Amino acid sequence: MVDAVVVGAGPNGLAAAVTLARAGLSVEVVERNDTIGGGARTAELTLPGFLHDVCSAVHPMALQSEFFRLFRMEERIELRLPEVQYGHPLDGGRAGIAYQDLERTAAELGVDGPAFRNLMGPLARSADQVADFATDALLHVPRHPLTVLRFGLRALEQGSSAWNARFRQDAAPAMVSGVAAHSIQHMPSLSTAAAALSLGAYAHARGWPVPIGGSQSIVDALADDLVAHGGRIVTGHEVRSLGDLTPAKAVLFDTSVPGMLRIAGSQIPTPKRGALRRFRFGNAAAKVDFALSDPVPWTNEALRMAGTVHIGGTRAEIAAAEGSVAHGRHAERPYVLGSEPTVVDPTRAPGGKHVFWAYAHVPAGSDVDQTEAITRQIERFAPGFRDTILQSSSRTAAHMSDHNPNYVGGDIAAGAASFWQLVKRPVLSSDPWRMGAGMYLCSESSAPGPGVHGMAGWRAAKSALRHTFGLPDDVDLTPEG
Repeated sequence: MVDAVVVGAGPNGLAAAVTLARAGLSVEVVERNDTIGGGARTAELTLPGFLHDVCSAVHPMALQSEFFRLFRMEERIELRLPEVQYGHPLDGGRAGIAYQDLERTAAELGVDGPAFRNLMGPLARSADQVADFATDALLHVPRHPLTVLRFGLRALEQGSSAWNARFRQDAAPAMVSGVAAHSIQHMPSLSTAAAALSLGAYAHARGWPVPIGGSQSIVDALADDLVAHGGRIVTGHEVRSLGDLTPAKAVLFDTSVPGMLRIAGSQIPTPKRGALRRFRFGNAAAKVDFALSDPVPWTNEALRMAGTVHIGGTRAEIAAAEGSVAHGRHAERPYVLGSEPTVVDPTRAPGGKHVFWAYAHVPAGSDVDQTEAITRQIERFAPGFRDTILQSSSRTAAHMSDHNPNYVGGDIAAGAASFWQLVKRPVLSSDPWRMGAGMYLCSESSAPGPGVHGMAGWRAAKSALRHTFGLPDDVDLTPEG
């Protein structure tokens, strides 16, 4: 028997395991795949020597996550900031450019610069407070009510038909919508506005870093710490029921909600099972990785310094594309989220070569290959991109689901990121990680939701320490701890 078993070795599962092991408990992590990491893995997907991130590539929350900061992730691996945190190309060679320096960003936005600064400035200056409430259960008394009020008023504006009221040109609103579209929801809406404001604030505060060596480095740092503190990781072992696990006082699920219900069954109390069955998944992403002979030839040269590029045109075009997906249709010109990690990390490709990571939003369960649609969108703003492609690797939304059961239908957020489902993720509670006696959900399907941040795992482990083990939850996570 062990104290705790964690089902799933993604970033959240490993964060939970590290926290419990640091508290002196015996911990075992069980992973169905032969490699750990879930969506935060790095592999040769195209040609030998080209390292691609399997799902997540750039991590807007890596430097804002309280868990990562307590764990001192920045001291364990190299998280490098590009000069441009994100860029947004527009027709005619124009682009909105988001530097970490908000003043520089606003200065290049012309007449809309002051409006963009007034929108993002107060939140960027209070980014740690924004992260404090955005990465916790939303059903609790906020510790920073003034910041929450500022955030809420801006979310009401950017989540409604008034979202263009403060802007006069097209670059600034397109930049906001490009970040908002990360949530894969129709817009404007409160959930897309919340994504735009929180992630946008982080870009101008600590920045959106790229992990050197790939996202796998984050996972490896967590796994190394777990093993150093007595934890054990078992790979290649699929769990179908609790009987497939080593007996334990606590079981933490880094799985989807349906996955947890299949495994735990009647161990989850009946009323809670009913609420969990109402959990809904959203639309999906179809991903393409490119091995390139040269950097992406963006018409706007500032984009060549960007770690992340939001490809979709104007705010109206992005809203139309996301609206098509919300109605179950493939957009003719889809919103594409792209990243060229080799801008700051030349170790990802052989000398002088590059990798480009991209996904398009598609309806849930789509089996349509998006390689050509994504290539066309990039070519629109980077003529000649097609000529730089040495090899590509495509994964449809259906393939995403096959690879990772947490991504039901290809939903990489592991559950629709609608406003109501962010409030009750996955149930309406101030402790939404606790599922029953000794049962906890610690995946992206629980609060605070999607992203590589470890917060769901950390908060679930803290809940387990209090309720199952009667231990303090202020665990020392520092390297020397």
